[in-house]
Amino acid sequence: MSYWEQLADQALNGEILTLEQALHVLTAKDEELLPLMQAAYRVRNHYYGNKVKLNMIINAKSGLCPENCGYCAQSIVSNAPIDKYTLLNKETLIKGAHEAMERHAGTYCIVASGRGATNKEIDQVIEAVTEIKATTPLTICACLGIVSEEKAQKLKEAGVDRYNHNVNTSADHHHNITTTHTYEHRVETVENAKHAGLSPCSGCIIGMGESLEDVYQIALELRHLNADSIPVNFLIPVQGTPLEHMDQLNPRYCLKVLALFRFMNPTKEIRISGGREVNLRSLQVMGLYAANSIFVGDYLTSNGQAYTADHQMIEDLGFEIEA
Repeated sequence: MSYWEQLADQALNGEILTLEQALHVLTAKDEELLPLMQAAYRVRNHYYGNKVKLNMIINAKSGLCPENCGYCAQSIVSNAPIDKYTLLNKETLIKGAHEAMERHAGTYCIVASGRGATNKEIDQVIEAVTEIKATTPLTICACLGIVSEEKAQKLKEAGVDRYNHNVNTSADHHHNITTTHTYEHRVETVENAKHAGLSPCSGCIIGMGESLEDVYQIALELRHLNADSIPVNFLIPVQGTPLEHMDQLNPRYCLKVLALFRFMNPTKEIRISGGREVNLRSLQVMGLYAANSIFVGDYLTSNGQAYTADHQMIEDLGFEIEA
């Protein structure tokens, strides 16, 4: 049995990889990539078969954010030329939900920029969600920044199924990315969502100058948080942001990261998220041997590939879209 298959066995037995084992994954020689992905696929297939979950995101409020996150085109420190607008009206949010249905997405993600939603914005989202849930079978994920347990409870009662708030990076690296909120603020928001009965969604952005040890710590923290869904973003260095010159990713490394996250969180939805097309490029399809979920369509301020291309990619692999 190969070393990678031993790691797959550990994952299937519920054992946590050690830092040393994680570093072996992240630094695997490129000629070991295929057997590594095969081992990750064995874990993925055990829990999810060949199903691929599709998610669609709507940028419900753009820019106008007081936070100084170095990766984000919408932050106060960004000079990126993006659209800026307040929270979209109910009709536009509902229209987006029907577009998600057309793309065969099972989850519709309502994302708003800012530190956290106001009571008025929460009420606006609730008004739209109530109608969406009454007319579609969609799972609704809200991503509205830092949230109290009280606000999370209101969202839950309205029909929101899941709440996303990414830890983004490790606790040790967090201060290098943003200083207007703490790592603890992010963890607390995930816990507030859980306490309110919402399914927790939390993930990361890879490629922001973090160390290999940081990547392991992120995967470990998400395991401890028991996040049901883990979006793995790969940095797009946006011109006009503090991280515009960051360039530490290649497609093979991205695949190794996805394999590690599958080993570390074997039962969870691992979603290849922002930066998929830019960083995985021609190897996108291989990511689905570890991940079981992707976004279709555009992201917040960056474009994705046509959703028909995603459907074709899944079909070509012999996988199928989860109904």
